[in-house]
Amino acid sequence: MEGAEAASLLGERGLGRLAQFKTYRRRWFLLAAVCLLNCSNAMLWLTFAPVADKTAAYFHISLEMVNWLSIVYLLISIPFGLVSTWVLDSVGLRCAVILSAWLNMMGSIIRMFGILKFLSLGSQSYWYLFTGQCLCALAQPLIIFSPTKLAALWFPDHQRAKANMIASMSNPLGVLIANVLSPALVPEGKHIPLMLGVYAVPAVTACALATVGIHEKVPPTPPSASATTSTSQPFLVSLKMLLRNKPYIILAVCFGGGIGTFTCFSALLEQILCEKGYSNEFAGLNGALFTVCGLLGAFLLSLYVDRTRKFIESTKICFCLSALASIVFAVSSRFRHQAITLAITSSVFGFFGFAIYPIAMELAVECSYPVGEGTSTGLIFVASQIEGVILMVLLQAFTVRVSEDPSSTCALDQDGALDWTTPVLVLAGLCSAMACFYVIFFHTDYKRLHAETNGDLVKAEDAATADVPEA
Repeated sequence: MEGAEAASLLGERGLGRLAQFKTYRRRWFLLAAVCLLNCSNAMLWLTFAPVADKTAAYFHISLEMVNWLSIVYLLISIPFGLVSTWVLDSVGLRCAVILSAWLNMMGSIIRMFGILKFLSLGSQSYWYLFTGQCLCALAQPLIIFSPTKLAALWFPDHQRAKANMIASMSNPLGVLIANVLSPALVPEGKHIPLMLGVYAVPAVTACALATVGIHEKVPPTPPSASATTSTSQPFLVSLKMLLRNKPYIILAVCFGGGIGTFTCFSALLEQILCEKGYSNEFAGLNGALFTVCGLLGAFLLSLYVDRTRKFIESTKICFCLSALASIVFAVSSRFRHQAITLAITSSVFGFFGFAIYPIAMELAVECSYPVGEGTSTGLIFVASQIEGVILMVLLQAFTVRVSEDPSSTCALDQDGALDWTTPVLVLAGLCSAMACFYVIFFHTDYKRLHAETNGDLVKAEDAATADVPEA
């Protein structure tokens, strides 16, 4: 009788707990707003990269100055990444999303000042572009960190992973759109004003949706038990714990370097290929294949890891295969008439490289538990931005000025064309070195999985004894 009575009491207790949780339809509206905002911000980041040569010619600036329109995203996100983590955890999701939406919109509008003829800005046009990019860059960390928080606060357990994946993958979707749309909108430099206007529309729309539609910091009733509690440590305590965690440091350096490599690949692809006679449209196609295959790889690997829990093995294999693809790309991009090889290599590079992203983020939480998810993933993001800036500056330093080649499709700036042979080989070498270092030295326990398993056993035992009256 005692066992039956205990089971009955536990059942009533479970029903009581379920009654405390509730979901709201407006969570899908919030998800749509964050997705559009994330996608728009990525589009604004890489607006000029697929048409860098035409941008340089239109504004009468060098390619290095065009590249800084992308680099500034990385540079500003380094200090503001830490601030964004604090804003999300302390001020709340609503303020973070609305603030990022306004920064994103204002940046997209200010960029358009540089192409207004009646202002007669002349050489000052570039600085309006740069200022606008800076505001968009301030919005980036707030946007990128929001999906995890949104999923935790508004979605039930069985929808949390799906919501997080949809919101997070809207960022590479924006990269894909920029790679395809920019070359299509700018067949000639005179069409750049049209491109800037088109890219401002999603930013304005996202800002309107966020400002008008998001009213609450948290839902009136939480959707799950985990939404009511948190295992996060105070920010400074968490930071100290992470800096003393050797596996986490190795993961942050190697995975951050991987993100930096993909950033350089996306931002410099057009410049690398045009010097060997490949068109902007082909460069955009390669960027699209890189992203689409990457999204597919991330989806498939996430399904596999959900079933097997082989985080470490999966990331090591994918890291090695993406490093191999980077070597093939570095070699084949130095020859003309290698369109099929380059397209296949870009697809493979994206498939295995992007696949690492969601798994490595989960692995960061596993090896750093009980540090909060926002802090552990946020620090990796900051590390990736630092390494991305270093790589962008380093690769540009290795370029060599060359005389004009009749087969080149680059719209030359005033200083001539650039040869990217050495930079792409350096990039492939660094990617391979990071893969080898990660494979050899990264080892860790799945701390969160172990804690959840042990914790569940303890809670079950406590529940079975605490609520049962003594005989």
